[in-house]
Amino acid sequence: MAKKTVSEILVDTLLAAGVTRVYGVVGDSLNGITEEIRKREGIEWIHVRNEEAGAFAAGAEAHLTGALAVCAGSCGPGNTHLLNGLYDCHRSRVPVLALAAQIPSAEIGSQYFQETHPENTFKECSAYCELIAHPDQAVRCIEIGIQTALTQRGVAVLVIPGDISHEKTEAPEPRLPVLRNRARLVPDLEELRAAADLLNTCSRVTIMAGAGCAEAHAELLQTAEALGAPVVHALRGKEYVEPNNPYDVGMSGLLGFTSGYHALMDADALLMLGTDFPYQQFLPQEARTVQIDLRGEHIGRRARVEVGLVGDVAATLQALLPLLNHKRDRAHLEKAQQNYREARQDLDDLATGEAGDTSLHPQYVARLLNEQAAEDAIFTCDVGTPTIWAARYLRFNGRRRLIGSFNHGSMANAMPQALGAQLTYPGRQVIALAGDGGFAMLMGELLTLKQLKTPVKIVIFNNNSLGFVELEMKAAGILEYGTELENPNFAALAEAAGVRGIRVSDPAELPAAIAAMLAHPGPVVLDAVVKRAELSMPPTIEAAQVKGFSLYTLKAIMSGRGDEILELAKTNLLR
Repeated sequence: MAKKTVSEILVDTLLAAGVTRVYGVVGDSLNGITEEIRKREGIEWIHVRNEEAGAFAAGAEAHLTGALAVCAGSCGPGNTHLLNGLYDCHRSRVPVLALAAQIPSAEIGSQYFQETHPENTFKECSAYCELIAHPDQAVRCIEIGIQTALTQRGVAVLVIPGDISHEKTEAPEPRLPVLRNRARLVPDLEELRAAADLLNTCSRVTIMAGAGCAEAHAELLQTAEALGAPVVHALRGKEYVEPNNPYDVGMSGLLGFTSGYHALMDADALLMLGTDFPYQQFLPQEARTVQIDLRGEHIGRRARVEVGLVGDVAATLQALLPLLNHKRDRAHLEKAQQNYREARQDLDDLATGEAGDTSLHPQYVARLLNEQAAEDAIFTCDVGTPTIWAARYLRFNGRRRLIGSFNHGSMANAMPQALGAQLTYPGRQVIALAGDGGFAMLMGELLTLKQLKTPVKIVIFNNNSLGFVELEMKAAGILEYGTELENPNFAALAEAAGVRGIRVSDPAELPAAIAAMLAHPGPVVLDAVVKRAELSMPPTIEAAQVKGFSLYTLKAIMSGRGDEILELAKTNLLR
């Protein structure tokens, strides 16, 4: 049997797994691997400015394709930079392999230059994390890591000392026996009957649907029709649940609609499908609950579940549907649908602008993006207010996609995720909805977009603040502190980097600015100057929040900041 270096074995196996790019920053401990990538056809090194961005980009690629994506970092601080992006990938359940280079193997344990222990560092954000301390481990560890990432839909980390990557060992042809296998797990008949008996007994069933419904759209609609059930979607489920769905009544939670909230709270039975929606206060605690999830550990940890079914959502619903009685009483569904129409109209009424104003309502920006974007556009969004506007104003049709840091909640994800999306689908329109704080945090990746000639469109919601944090402070009754951002003209900054920049503050100019952005063949930064005092109300206001806003108002006036109260009223009440 021929002998190959560990780097050769690694690249051979990546190619066998269908990997076409590796995101990272080069370094001497990665030299064996990067040199092998350089020599090969069919795989390329994507040079980002920060390894964190590489991990986010790989996560976006894995999200869009369902296939393995790869990122890499050199020893010590190089791979430590991967950490935040890998947490996001792992919590988003996307298959990513991270290559964490290590110092020379003989120096481990001596406090050598740049020494860390990645096998400990990455343990919490990975399903598999192992040090390849000897070349004879390489074949099995690489294959195990890839298959673990694919089958558990998470992160696998291979820690490879620089010297080990150059050493040789016997190298059979790569074997990844589960690469294209797809198992479908279905509960047994007794469990299905228990779920059907519960749902048939109750008169007001509401469905809460998440990302686990990605391949179960037809079954979801059939179930909603049989039960006369409104469908509330979690944010990660939006792109899968919303398209062509007459039963959809929006979201609940902090980002959602009143219609989604009331559809849940009015229910006497809740059917949770492929969702790990984390906010217990937005779930009906008295309703009888059936939960279906492929991951048994998800069942019952957000609500008290009476019947839990561990299984693939589509296959489980297919088996459950013949056991359900068709409900003729549609009052619960029709009420929820009417509430949704009214909530949708209320939101659309807010998404306007008056010519000559000096700043934009962010809702108006999101609404126009939705209207002008391509039917197969890929959107990414930063956490905070960009996620709110994406959740409320972007509409999905089965072809559009949405990526964000929805579980990990990291800043600065939108631009690097857009990079990964654009490289994965170079012919599609990719639009990043970025916060000014998030964009600035990984602003160096604008240079990556320019260097790689990726035509990503970046829309910055520029309100000179950490807007969502300010809202949280107001709701808690405290004065905002440490949230102000002194921003440059981002459009001018982009132009200085060789990227098209457009700055807009007058609502009358916004439609043309968005059209110009989308028509430009290269990357664009649209610096949208939006109102700092815009409130994004949750679907229900609790007494504690009302008290919090009252305290904030009182404190602001007593601190000589009464002008903030006037601006708050002008922005949110007087239109």
